[in-house]
Amino acid sequence: MNNFRPWILALLAVALVAGCSTTKKGEGPAADLVTDTAPSAQASGDDSQDAVSGGLVGDDAAGSVKLPAELANRLVIYFAFDSDELRDENLTLVNAHARFMGSNTGVKVRLEGHTDPRGTREYNIGLGERRAQSVRRALGLQGVAESRLATVSYGEERLAASGEDEASMALNRRVELVYSAN
Repeated sequence: MNNFRPWILALLAVALVAGCSTTKKGEGPAADLVTDTAPSAQASGDDSQDAVSGGLVGDDAAGSVKLPAELANRLVIYFAFDSDELRDENLTLVNAHARFMGSNTGVKVRLEGHTDPRGTREYNIGLGERRAQSVRRALGLQGVAESRLATVSYGEERLAASGEDEASMALNRRVELVYSAN
């Protein structure tokens, strides 16, 4: 057993180093001194709608869901810097998705939380999860069953925009709705 101790310690050390995040420019809430603005429709373009193809959304062709045109291009909900609160303009969108789910009981939705790259990896994973949970609660309040909702946080790992300007950062602070068939 003593022969395994150095190996175990070495593996633990590697896991610890691999789990550490890199230092970011400006970490935490104090990092942003710029007044937050919502991303413009033109700035987001079609980049945030990679899953949409002719109104079909989903993880694969077999699990595709046909969305109405008014929702097919509105699968992203944006958030203010360091916030998990839904903006008033997003409540209408969340309600529209809840109505769609109410009349289409054969669909589920995965709520994917994202952040901009400011802050530590751990902080951003937590913030992405809180954002996804915020949308989940809003859908639940509109009658969508919890069993049809799943959340995941990607934090800063899947950026929608790579720029360091405020418009790019705003595009990264989001929850994406990914539909699938039951």
